Amino acid sequence: MRPAEQASSSPWFWPVLGAVGLHAVLFGLLFVSFASTPDLPPARPVVQATLYEMKSKSQAESQTRQKIAGEAKKTAAREFEMEQLQQRKAEEQRIAAAKAEEQKRAEAARKAEAEKKAAEQKRQAEVARKKAEDEAKKKAAEAEARKKAEEEKARKAAEALAKKKAAEEEAARKAQEELRAQALAELLKEDTERQAALADEVSEEAMGNIDDLLRLRAAQGWSRPPSARPNMTVRLRVTMLPDGTITGVNVANSSGDIPFDNSAVAAVRNIGRVSEVQSLKPKEFERYRSFTMTFTPEDLAL
Repeated sequence: MRPAEQASSSPWFWPVLGAVGLHAVLFGLLFVSFASTPDLPPARPVVQATLYEMKSKSQAESQTRQKIAGEAKKTAAREFEMEQLQQRKAEEQRIAAAKAEEQKRAEAARKAEAEKKAAEQKRQAEVARKKAEDEAKKKAAEAEARKKAEEEKARKAAEALAKKKAAEEEAARKAQEELRAQALAELLKEDTERQAALADEVSEEAMGNIDDLLRLRAAQGWSRPPSARPNMTVRLRVTMLPDGTITGVNVANSSGDIPFDNSAVAAVRNIGRVSEVQSLKPKEFERYRSFTMTFTPEDLAL
């Protein structure tokens, strides 16, 4: 804002201007009245005295006007100074308010920056925590996978060892069974007297051999179902002809697992004929005409 515009906007401007104008009008009137005074005749003592008095009066009025004008100027100067002072105060207040507003904005900006920084730190902490959790889960999963792999390896090794042991036992049992069968065959080739002499000695062993032979051949023809487990037991009722032909196989006491029961029945039925039964005496054969067999997965070479 220009100085003239600032002065015109002050509440003291127009009163001061009016006072100055009024004094100017008064000065003008006095000047006109002084200039219009008529010329006087040649001076006389009395007239001179009058002129002196008029001159003294004019000087007094002039001094009064000068004094009034001086007072008006002083008043206008004081008012102008007051106006300038008020303007400076207003400007200082404006500047102070601007500074306060600037400080307020700066404080708000600092606060926003601090909040942004805190939010970023929180986000980074959350990311780090999640990453740590993911790493921990990954390590736990890897450890669990290694544990399962080791357990699976140990299980397979145990199964392989068990199969090897079972195979060895089966081979030993087959070898023993062959020896018994050879002994039985040799015994059957003996003459009647020799057979009669040895019958009482070998009859019990022969029947034991028949039982083992039945289990051996049933195991050879057995197909293991997935549900078969250790400690299962099924009792079968078997009927047989004197020539060793198996005519019937039924479940006498179930194991509680139908697939295992059916597999045991099929294994015995598939034997078909046990010709070694013909070596038994008629009284001994009566035991096999209708008899029961007990099977477990262990008996059937699980």
